[in-house]
Amino acid sequence: MPRHWVNQAIAKIDADFQRSADTHLLQVPTPQFPTISLYFKDESTHPTGSLKHRLARSLFLYGLCNGWIKEHTTIIEASSGSTAVSEAYFARLLGLPFIAVMPRSTSVEKINQIEFYGGQCHLIDNPAKIHEASIGLAKETNGHFMDQFKYAERATDWRGNNNIAESVFAQLEKEPFPEPHAVVVGGGTGGTSATIGRYIRYNQLNTQLHVVDPENSVFFDYYHQRDVSLQSAKGSRIEGIGRPRVEDSFNPDVIDSMQKVPDSASIASMLFLEKLLGRRCGGSTGTNFYGVITLMREMIEQRQSGAIVTLICDDGNRYTNTYYRAQWRDENAIDVAPYLSQIETFWETGQWTQIN
Repeated sequence: MPRHWVNQAIAKIDADFQRSADTHLLQVPTPQFPTISLYFKDESTHPTGSLKHRLARSLFLYGLCNGWIKEHTTIIEASSGSTAVSEAYFARLLGLPFIAVMPRSTSVEKINQIEFYGGQCHLIDNPAKIHEASIGLAKETNGHFMDQFKYAERATDWRGNNNIAESVFAQLEKEPFPEPHAVVVGGGTGGTSATIGRYIRYNQLNTQLHVVDPENSVFFDYYHQRDVSLQSAKGSRIEGIGRPRVEDSFNPDVIDSMQKVPDSASIASMLFLEKLLGRRCGGSTGTNFYGVITLMREMIEQRQSGAIVTLICDDGNRYTNTYYRAQWRDENAIDVAPYLSQIETFWETGQWTQIN
């Protein structure tokens, strides 16, 4: 019976969840800023190495419970990498074919990981055509297009069920500031910001949600203009965040503030974090951190105390041949030197040097 297979599929996903301990909340020492506590939620420790593991689990459960995913259904996703890696993992767990539709510029490391889990990669030259291509492939294969950019904000139970927001606030309970001043996340699908923003309101918290947006993304402009027709001719160079069009899952009304972060600042922050954390993180974590130090600067100026929480989105080893390679940065006109100097000076002295 069809229900028997669905029941088994959901049981497999639940068992996988039980085997995976929750991710750590890392405290980073800030001796030069004694009134501010800083935490990183390390999402890179999921079985598939990124924040998107949570999303993939939710999307599969959502598709199964809605009757969209059945035995032998081909799963299609539009993804720049990490979501595809995680969905390939769950597709293999359920014995389903998986095809990732993504930009040809996606890192080789991510492509290899998708293929490791048995997925196929359908590469597109024009990032703006990925959604359209995914719909076409779903029709051709009689498959299911997961459509993370539409369903991310509704597939996750924002009231609890060990979502990322509930996990963070539970881990903060015994800290000096159990209700943080701010949580900083990037805008990818919009699912993470929607979940955290709704959770904050549902629990009557005063924590501010600050969302950072990279170059070539329209989320920042949409937040201010509310024009759903906004589009960017280019795709984001910071994999995992930033979109060339307004997505259904992006909810600006649960966000307290947004910030546009230059790609050079994101990559400089990523390089600085390698020294601060003793490990490599991805470019989107760098974007997050630049938002963090911007808020720290404001807190210092306003003589405020409190905690700031952000995410380590994925492992930096996925970007060995891109962000961490000087030649790649030169070829893409990413000059990290001014921002790296700015960040180092601020971290050591608290002084902020404006970059024109």
